Amino acid sequence: MKITFLGAASEVTGSQHLIETRNLRVLLDCGMFQGPRAEARRKNETFRCVPKDVDAVILSHAHIDHCGLLPRLYAQGFRGSVFCTDATADIAEMMLMDSARIQAEDAAYLAHRLKPGHPPVFPLYTEDNVVSLLKRMQPLDFGEWHDLSDDFRLRFHPAGHILGSAIIEIEIEDQGDVKRVVFSGDLGRRDMPLLVDPAPVQGCDVLITESTYGNRIHPPPGDLKQELLKIIENTVRAQGRVIIPAFSLGRTQQVVYYLNELFNERKLPRIPIFVDSPLATRITKIFRRYDHTLDADVHRTLRRDRDAFGFDSLTYTDSRKESIAINQLDEPLVVISASGMCEGGRIVHHLKHGVGEERNTIVLMGYQAPHTLGRQIAERRKYVKIFDRDTPLRADVVQLEGLSAHADVEDFKWWFSKMSEDSHIGQAFLVHGEPDSAHALASILRDYCDEEPIVPELYQTFDV
Repeated sequence: MKITFLGAASEVTGSQHLIETRNLRVLLDCGMFQGPRAEARRKNETFRCVPKDVDAVILSHAHIDHCGLLPRLYAQGFRGSVFCTDATADIAEMMLMDSARIQAEDAAYLAHRLKPGHPPVFPLYTEDNVVSLLKRMQPLDFGEWHDLSDDFRLRFHPAGHILGSAIIEIEIEDQGDVKRVVFSGDLGRRDMPLLVDPAPVQGCDVLITESTYGNRIHPPPGDLKQELLKIIENTVRAQGRVIIPAFSLGRTQQVVYYLNELFNERKLPRIPIFVDSPLATRITKIFRRYDHTLDADVHRTLRRDRDAFGFDSLTYTDSRKESIAINQLDEPLVVISASGMCEGGRIVHHLKHGVGEERNTIVLMGYQAPHTLGRQIAERRKYVKIFDRDTPLRADVVQLEGLSAHADVEDFKWWFSKMSEDSHIGQAFLVHGEPDSAHALASILRDYCDEEPIVPELYQTFDV
């Protein structure tokens, strides 16, 4: 058996790992590299495997850096099945269609701005490619073994990262021996709002684990609800507005869930609250559809509240006209909009209208990557660049860090200890992390596994 790391090796995006046996070629994830435009284009255009020779893809979850190149894989000849959970299949449909639309819009925008002689830029894939790819999806229930062949079977365990996210367990018969491979996908955190905790998994011969925060301990999420309440109350007193950039998948639903709890506790000020993201609105409907898979706190909420993601003063906006109307209101309000790093979407328009007012508050929820508008705001620069114009930043800026959906050092230690409790971990590979983070986690994982952990380089192949 060979494993080749085709993405998210010594970096934190573009998850893609190829397992080759005597009979099968299977990809674990097929994610889009997200980064500077030129580098992203170069990495996303060309596969280091032959798509038509790939027999199946096993998808851990529906974040774009894990599923975003599936339609391109189809467009270049892949005709196998994509195995994932039911919720992942539903969310991936939304995320991939949205991705295709954005690529079409970007290509049209660049067509009029490229220098003469520059080769045309085409989308990586089209909406038709997405529709065709979705027909290859084969959802599986958690805990259900599926035989891909006589010598290869798989099942999913809850990863606790986002709705539908899965730890992938594989059993491969190799020359008479059965080898167990476990792929963490993106491992979630314990005791987080909405999601169940990541599942302990029995030991394995080969472990492929993410390492995004392998050198960090997250602040606890427990006080975030009260911090949100305090921010809203202070901004209302100032007669301002609270602007919350939040990713459409996961973060928006966590914030709305907290606000719903505050509303039910009669603590939330009676002001208009808007979720201004069509994608977030569609994904929230999927959360409602799968509310039975969420954690015990949600189940308790639903015993007294029909909707954990809706209340009287909350409005989900859809049309551009409704979005524009929010910025014409002259009253205290809260607006939650994508994207989380402020790089595109409707949030940029809300920031354009709001960053210059001292009475307003911008709430950043988590990491802001270098060179993004979110990073400029996080650094509290005097001027931030919005639509290519320097705009004064006078609004208050608050960063809330407790909602990261990735495991930290303590979560990893717990998961590794459970895995090796009554079994063993053989060879371990650490992916989906910057080198410092991956090597830091390798030094911890060393105490739990039989072999020295490996941090693979991009495109490196190992016989296991």
